[in-house]
Amino acid sequence: MPSTLSPIGAFARTHDPDRFLCALFAPAERREALFTLIAFNHELARAREAARTPMIALIRLQWWRDAVEEATTGKPPRRHEVAGPLHAAITAGLLDAADLHAMADAREAEAEEEGIPTDAAFATYLRASAGGFAVAVGRLLGATGPGLAALQEAGAAFGLAGVLRSTAALASQGRCLLPAEALAAEGLAAEAVIADPASAAPVVATLAGRGLERARSLRPRLPRGAIAAALPLVLARRDLRRLARGQPIPPTRGVADRLAVTAAGLLGRA
Repeated sequence: MPSTLSPIGAFARTHDPDRFLCALFAPAERREALFTLIAFNHELARAREAARTPMIALIRLQWWRDAVEEATTGKPPRRHEVAGPLHAAITAGLLDAADLHAMADAREAEAEEEGIPTDAAFATYLRASAGGFAVAVGRLLGATGPGLAALQEAGAAFGLAGVLRSTAALASQGRCLLPAEALAAEGLAAEAVIADPASAAPVVATLAGRGLERARSLRPRLPRGAIAAALPLVLARRDLRRLARGQPIPPTRGVADRLAVTAAGLLGRA
């Protein structure tokens, strides 16, 4: 842990402690940009959560696209605790605007009134959202080619675990991100899950089991300095294993989870 945290570092730690923990294993000169990327991802993720309607969520996503575009064209930063550091990281050449736009585009699936229809669409959403974040981290830390492709799959696994463990929290917001196809296989619909999140337990276990098989097969080959990009995969495997067994996920990380990430970070392999 750094002796002092910048405001954007504190923001990342508060709003995404899992990715913040992994970011501590990034090279010091890239850490602030990584904290900024975590904060940007959080703002995209909460676009739908904070909006009263899907249309407002889309407007929020466009606001962030515009902030990225303005940084690339030399306009001054917007007055926002995340937009300012984001502008600085883009103008310094640390964050790729195309990656940031792709991350915003991926979140539009969360604003669809009818939800995510098929298992294939769900996989595409995970690869583009959490997977897209992992690609952006990898690029920041020097990963290229096959390493970025592996990180996209690793990020998707972390995203899957996040969606599955958030089923009840999403239901409390009147939302369900589980694919309609998987729900229908168990005789369910999104409305039933929103009314009773526990009813989705068989779907959660099935999706977690499939995701765990894929996650176990992933071994991203990365430069030593890019290991932080792959460390969320450590937590994804642990969470998916619990979810596949029907076990609850603790609201905060325990010592075992943190030690697993620390060991992987020190050894340089996820």
